[in-house]
Amino acid sequence: LKPQNLLVDGKGAIKLADFGLARAIGIPVRVYTHEVVTLWYRAPEILLGTQRYSMGVDIWSIGCIFAEMASKKPLFQGDSEIDELFRLFRILGTPTEAEWPGVSQLPDYKPTFPKWKGSSLAEKMANYMDHDAIDLLEAMLVYDPARRISSRKALHHPYFDDVSFPGIFFHAKGSPCWR
Repeated sequence: LKPQNLLVDGKGAIKLADFGLARAIGIPVRVYTHEVVTLWYRAPEILLGTQRYSMGVDIWSIGCIFAEMASKKPLFQGDSEIDELFRLFRILGTPTEAEWPGVSQLPDYKPTFPKWKGSSLAEKMANYMDHDAIDLLEAMLVYDPARRISSRKALHHPYFDDVSFPGIFFHAKGSPCWR
């Protein structure tokens, strides 16, 4: 996902375009190429070389787009994969095994990466987002894809309390579907 593939109509409804790299929901995690997402919206697991990823990469991209819509500039504006990674690390801190089990085993992880503590994402976005928006953004930009907020939980986040989703219903398993 990237802003160029989001179409917004006069009523503010968003439609997704360009499904060239789309995958079916429910298919087990598979091996894919790592160059699937525009650099500024690329999830850290892809930047670190994993070939097995899931819908969490889209949640990360949505988080980056969400921040960009609020601030009117990309959150992580790297000009290479390593620059992009280091921009993530400077803001979010260099990931550790404690917060992302298995990170040090990813193909492109280097134990020599600088160990940044990170600045505060909340402070960086405070002039552009309210508390609920920042909380949702922080849930989308969690390093560990297994701990990243799901689309369903995102739709139920307090940020959306005053928004109705008239075309959405939920399957028994909890995944959102459109009517």
